Amino acid sequence: MKSRVRKVVFPAAGLGTRFLPATKAQPKEMLPLVDKPIIQYGVEEAVQSGIDNIIIVTGRGKNAIEDHFDVSIELESFLQQRGKVELLEEIRKISNMINIAYVRQGEPLGLGHAVLVTADLVGDEPFAVILADDVIDATPPALRQMIDVFERVGGPVLAVERVPPDQVSSYGIVDIDTSVNLGKGIHAVKDLVEKPRREDAPSNLAIIGRYLLTPDVFPALRETASDRTGEIQLTNGLRRLLQHRKIFAYEVEGTRHDTGNKLGYLQAVVYFALRRPDLNEAFRAYLRTVK
Repeated sequence: MKSRVRKVVFPAAGLGTRFLPATKAQPKEMLPLVDKPIIQYGVEEAVQSGIDNIIIVTGRGKNAIEDHFDVSIELESFLQQRGKVELLEEIRKISNMINIAYVRQGEPLGLGHAVLVTADLVGDEPFAVILADDVIDATPPALRQMIDVFERVGGPVLAVERVPPDQVSSYGIVDIDTSVNLGKGIHAVKDLVEKPRREDAPSNLAIIGRYLLTPDVFPALRETASDRTGEIQLTNGLRRLLQHRKIFAYEVEGTRHDTGNKLGYLQAVVYFALRRPDLNEAFRAYLRTVK
């Protein structure tokens, strides 16, 4: 097994039902945060973390994602003719950002299944998974932090965040071994529980949308039974993997926005707009007028 993390998987085959009707004809991953689609924030994070290749898992109706990261000859020609040099450079930067491959997930059969369909493209090497819904503003980038931890502990690393007790039932929760001291924010995982009841949760450390995995997760996922909804859950596959090797959790340092729900999405738009020098002052002034 190669040790360097070179590839990132982006599961993007979901139907985006929480944002209907906006996502009836466009992927939820293409909803804009100011002037960039959600998925581009994750791709930029991967690039800034030293990743070489990206694998995007798509499904029916997701062609806009491929078009976004592809060359647009007509648009580039139009911008060049109009002398819009800065916009032209920005557009070219997107298509030249990184090598991207696509694989189809025929049916939305869960996150574990989405990861499993990338097995041939990933091969026998460690890889990361980024859920684009979780946009994390961090320096260094969240994925770079996790790669550094992976190189230190030598095993799979799950990004986690402490959540209020009344929110644990919305996440996969890790049970940690408190007797092991691995350094700030790094934990040895004893068990994982998918969306436990508040009273059953072993901790408030919730798994968020970043995973750094080893290729032995693929046979673990193949052996994982579907849940009652017919989906293969990544958390259940990781529980099976935990029987054979150590898994670690890391509390990522940064500001996370869950753009997979409407309130989180709106908060993210405001957050990133206020960090834009060209928008900050005027937008902040507008917000003060909102009743």
